[in-house]
Amino acid sequence: MLIAGRYRLLEPVGSGGMGRVWLARDEMLDRDVAVKEFVPPDWMNDDEKTRLRDRTLREARSAGRLNHPHVVRVYDVVHAEGLPWIVMEYVPSRSLHQVINEDGPYSPVAAARIGLAVLDALSAAHRAGVLHRDVKPHNVLIGLDGRVVLTDFGLATFVDDGSVTGPGLVVGSPQYVSPERARDGASTVESDMWSLGATLYAAVEGRSPYARETAMATLMALATEPPDPPERAGLLGPVLLGLLRHDPAARLTASEVERRLRMVVAAAPGGGGVPSPRRARVVASAAPVSVRVLPAQRVAEAPVSPAPSSPPFRSRPLVLLVAVGLAGVVLIGAGGFLLSRADDLPVARPSSAPAFVTVGFSPATCSALTPSAAARLPRKGAATGVNGWRLLPGWSYFTDGSGFHIPVPDGWIYARSGAMYCFRDTQGDRVLSLDTARNPAGDPVRACRTEASRLVAVGALPGYHEIAIEKRPLLNKAADWEYQYRDPSGVALHAQTRWFTNNGHGYALSWATREIDWSADLSKINMVLSTFYTDKPR
Repeated sequence: MLIAGRYRLLEPVGSGGMGRVWLARDEMLDRDVAVKEFVPPDWMNDDEKTRLRDRTLREARSAGRLNHPHVVRVYDVVHAEGLPWIVMEYVPSRSLHQVINEDGPYSPVAAARIGLAVLDALSAAHRAGVLHRDVKPHNVLIGLDGRVVLTDFGLATFVDDGSVTGPGLVVGSPQYVSPERARDGASTVESDMWSLGATLYAAVEGRSPYARETAMATLMALATEPPDPPERAGLLGPVLLGLLRHDPAARLTASEVERRLRMVVAAAPGGGGVPSPRRARVVASAAPVSVRVLPAQRVAEAPVSPAPSSPPFRSRPLVLLVAVGLAGVVLIGAGGFLLSRADDLPVARPSSAPAFVTVGFSPATCSALTPSAAARLPRKGAATGVNGWRLLPGWSYFTDGSGFHIPVPDGWIYARSGAMYCFRDTQGDRVLSLDTARNPAGDPVRACRTEASRLVAVGALPGYHEIAIEKRPLLNKAADWEYQYRDPSGVALHAQTRWFTNNGHGYALSWATREIDWSADLSKINMVLSTFYTDKPR
């Protein structure tokens, strides 16, 4: 069937009480799209069908107001056979509801990563003046490439359109509706946040916090009882309970939720898959969530503990870069998530490295590094720790006798040009780079801004978007520069550069990866920043 002379319906991929979603082919642009068909139930009268058509158009307008990687994009609205059809981005995926039912609940870390993506989408909607009003596992899609997207803005409303409240009318799924909406129909940013909490509760517990046998029993429990205590949530538990508070004013805010979710992710590097014997039937690259394929978010600043009076590394004279970013110090101080005790560790030996010519300091300038032009790590005799402390398995220290020691994943390749060191993952797009010749007397914020302007001017950062350039007040002359750009093929990338001084020298250390992998890489960034150290001058 051809819709509007352009969209050929291929097969249904989803349906609900009010509509059906088709996989279709856009024959004009030769691409797959999703087309949502308006299907009013037979029992509806004409007035009710008109209201439902209005809801369909409201969905298109609401989602169309947003241009965000975690929101399904709306391409078009067409009319055929007297009914509206919404043409949307096609995301090969399963809903979070399907994944939970088919594969079991997620780990707390994986659920936190999903939460970061959905929170980012909700925050973008709220900034645009759009309330979703139906956040639930059915409306969160887990893409086969790991992308997490929020969909179905059918109940969404504009904050300023005069229809935010509706006494006596409860819309949405009862198990994921906030108490105030169940009571009086009020829709607010806080009610969307409650639904986010209920959705994440289901992701980690396998059911909603108010799962009862009937909708009426759910609504009664919602009005009179606290949420069921989470049993599997671990570190995620306080976040869930903070979102599920009955008083909207007491609920965690979006910024606080983001900060706490990032701490959950950073506190348990390497975890997060869906334990299920049914995973074997899913294509490997289609794993619902893993540390490899989760969407990006802006790094939120976590509380940083003051630098300890003496570093944990002992005996050999050296200086550890402490309090270096994100939750790194918190991780080390909270029980050794990043390092573990070891004895009789080998000592790295300096050796030569192949030259690699770059056009300036930026992760983008290291992206052309290929195995044929580089040496593979770890180098012979590379240390996996120092003075009785060991890095996580699969990491080793790189040093060439220049006085610095930087942890790098084993198997990466390496090249150097002057003071510029490039490290790259041969299995992906991750790049770690270090410039050891920064001016220690310079202003870190000004240096980052100058570098950004220069690299953009020479075209080294296509599609550049600055997220933040911020001074790190607890560090000695340090600043963070976080930004997004695209590689020559158009893939969205995300990077952070830490400009800092240490032991009288100036450094710039960067990590860059695909936008979709940014959240999953936060623990790796923390590892590098919190365990980089320099030798004390003799």
